[in-house]
Amino acid sequence: MATIRIPTPLRPYTNGQSDLTVSGETVGQVLDSLVQQYPALRPHIFNENGELRPFVNLFIGEENINDLQGTTTPVKDGDRILLIPSIAGG
Repeated sequence: MATIRIPTPLRPYTNGQSDLTVSGETVGQVLDSLVQQYPALRPHIFNENGELRPFVNLFIGEENINDLQGTTTPVKDGDRILLIPSIAGG
């Protein structure tokens, strides 16, 4: 099982929890498991076509999954996944 870190703006959708233990063999499976447990997160992570939103950044350790194999990146027991949404300001 992997641990996924939920950023503060998304914690209202996880009952205030910041770290969640989620099962899955790939990043995509972990995300699917996450939104099954917390369905209100789905529109904040995936678009209407079920694709990862472009402003959602995912890291395993210090590695951006986009530099690895994207959502098909394998996840090992004990991996820590960081979910970091891009924030625009001005």
